[in-house]
Amino acid sequence: MKIAIVAFMITFLSFGYGQTQHATVLKGSVMGEGSGLKGAVVSLIGTPYRISSDAQGNFSIVDILPAKYILQVQAGGFTDFVEEFVVNPGSNYKEIHLQKTAQYIPEVVVTADKKETILQKTRASLNVLDSRQIDALKLWDIAELSALVPNLYAAHPGDLRSVVSIRGIASTSYEPTVATYIDGVNQFSLDSYISQLNDVERIEVLRGPQGTLYGRNASGGVINIITKQPDNQMKGYVQLDYGNYNLQRYSAGIKAPLVADKLYFGAAGLFSVRQGFFFNKFTDSSYDGLKLGQGNYFLKYEANKRLSFLLNVKHQQQLNRGAFPLVSSVEQAFGEPFQITQNRNTTMQDRSLNLSLSARYLHDGFLLNTQTSYQENYRFYEDPIDGDFSAYDMIAIVNNYGKDWNRNKVLMHETRFSSPLHTFSKFKWNTGIYGFVQDNPVKQGTYYGKDADMLGAPMTNFTDISINKLNSAGLAVFAGIDYQPISSLTLTAGLRYDYEHKRQQIEGRFVPDGGEAVVTRSDTSTSIGYSNVSPKIALGYSFSTFHHVYTSYSRGFRAGGISPLSSDPSQKPLSTYASEYSDNVEIGSKNMFADRKLKLNVTLFYTRMRNGQVPVLVMPEALTLIHNSAKLTSKGAELELSAIPVKGLEVNGHMGYTDAEYTGLTIVDEEENKDYSGNKPVFTPRTTTALSLWYTQNLSSGSDSRLIGGVTYRNIGKQYFNLSNTIDQDAYSLFNARIAYRYKRLEIACWAENIGNEKYIGYAYDFGAVHLGEPRRYGLTTKVSF
Repeated sequence: MKIAIVAFMITFLSFGYGQTQHATVLKGSVMGEGSGLKGAVVSLIGTPYRISSDAQGNFSIVDILPAKYILQVQAGGFTDFVEEFVVNPGSNYKEIHLQKTAQYIPEVVVTADKKETILQKTRASLNVLDSRQIDALKLWDIAELSALVPNLYAAHPGDLRSVVSIRGIASTSYEPTVATYIDGVNQFSLDSYISQLNDVERIEVLRGPQGTLYGRNASGGVINIITKQPDNQMKGYVQLDYGNYNLQRYSAGIKAPLVADKLYFGAAGLFSVRQGFFFNKFTDSSYDGLKLGQGNYFLKYEANKRLSFLLNVKHQQQLNRGAFPLVSSVEQAFGEPFQITQNRNTTMQDRSLNLSLSARYLHDGFLLNTQTSYQENYRFYEDPIDGDFSAYDMIAIVNNYGKDWNRNKVLMHETRFSSPLHTFSKFKWNTGIYGFVQDNPVKQGTYYGKDADMLGAPMTNFTDISINKLNSAGLAVFAGIDYQPISSLTLTAGLRYDYEHKRQQIEGRFVPDGGEAVVTRSDTSTSIGYSNVSPKIALGYSFSTFHHVYTSYSRGFRAGGISPLSSDPSQKPLSTYASEYSDNVEIGSKNMFADRKLKLNVTLFYTRMRNGQVPVLVMPEALTLIHNSAKLTSKGAELELSAIPVKGLEVNGHMGYTDAEYTGLTIVDEEENKDYSGNKPVFTPRTTTALSLWYTQNLSSGSDSRLIGGVTYRNIGKQYFNLSNTIDQDAYSLFNARIAYRYKRLEIACWAENIGNEKYIGYAYDFGAVHLGEPRRYGLTTKVSF
């Protein structure tokens, strides 16, 4: 029956296309270095029209609607061309000139609003890093975005699961405040997280709450990662990276048409291995060595010019030989940098799988997008992992209880209807539904070893097991409009309603060494439902093509939940906590000056958080319990600057300032209430600064041979890592550099990161454990493209 329905829909939509043809034509030529450029890809963004120029650089797009389009032209080795272009009835002609070395700041097409728009005209605070910048900055991990985006900080304790903070909105729980999307698929939580970056087209970062379009867990912002997809051109690359700490990283990708204009295939793979940054004095061996593999595969089918399907499979598996290289205090971390003393060495296996099937149908009157996705993550320690971070056998964490446990599974679906981009209408609209189902069974044991009496344990050599089975389901509906009464003024309004239902089942067991399990907490469960409303309103005004201002109000939320079972008798299991809300008002100005050689964007923001979810890490089993006990305000400013002062020199700078503090925060600590009002939120630098200088020198008249060099400076201001603000890190600076020689399709580059070998706290826990940021790294990259 399902097959019959799908077949009917394909036939119906194909028939609809066949009945709608238009006589309007767009012709043109693409010029590169003064001559016609073969193989340049010409696209009308938001439509199925995507063709390549012929041997003379000519192209022709036929049977299109007269309307306003975003015209994009891309060619290997040249800077992109993006421009809004009006196609009138009849015949139209456009001549496009591409440059190998940027002479002006190009426009960028983004999808942050879940529709294609030009970056500078998007009424939101938004940063974009394109593939060229990602390669130049050597961004391999989401955590490396720190300070490259104003007021963004990201870090992890060694397990590659990054806590991301934007504008003071952060959390150390597994429900993030900044949502991450990869190719449109929400990385649902830190338990379903692909952190490594490979073959990426661009990264978009939305700052501020985005609940209206993105829903849950976007109260601080959204990171959109878009990887490269196949088309009618065959292309690929092979890249080898070598560095200190015995780093070896091998990556490759290929994109090709299997059937011209119909069926396309793409694949990208990555394998990386390195020695650990830390040394374990107890075992006299390296610690936190990493082996990682990743794959990303696409199959795209275009039934006709209006209907297309995209199947995507992503997977990542990592073996971390020492996932948490922590020491117990700040003094120990800086007294003996990158030295730890742990009596247990183990390997953490972390396996993630993402599957998605997307469909897109373009009608003259609407655009339909659907996506169904499935995520799965299975993570366990092969042997018990050290839980006291010392040479004593006091505490260890056990979670290797088989494949039925600690395997987080999420099924999601979204359907969106929207007005087509190519329209002269004053109204543009979008509406849709979203739903998910989650199954997350967790079984974890805390082992008390022979030295556990040093911690005051009543006995030794036993395991305290906590079982927490979480089942969640959610449904959302949303709608929004853009109204443009005059060409220079745009009003945006949107509303979203989310409902979630959660059921938590718990059980506790006591297992002495060599003995039988005894139930200490009988099988008990509870359930609860939450509803959330997320409005947004924005007003934008364009003084000219290159000068825009906007103001907006938006809300984001983090879903409520149910507390798990822990060994702490003072923390009641199955207690519920409510959703957390953040409301944001901002004013922004986006400008191009000096014939598009200078870009200057400025944003002012004010955010208020209520019902703040405060995570309390229960030791020694490292379970997170959450209470609604915080109110917070955050205000600040952001500046983005890009310039091309002379041909070949590119300057990019970002500055962020955040003044955030708790206006109300009460924590139960050692059976007494402590008022931390006035304290700063964790993982929130007061300032972030980044400055990059890149220079390209052509070594031959035909530009086949080039030298590209650059330096990047980042400064991260003072921040705190615990709620009491007793663990802090003063401002510090990091310097990176890269120089590359490029000849045709070959590139050889040398790079170095944290050149000054700065020692700083990258991550710390509320109970005092500290993880240092990565030390100096350097290496060599060889890349061949075809």
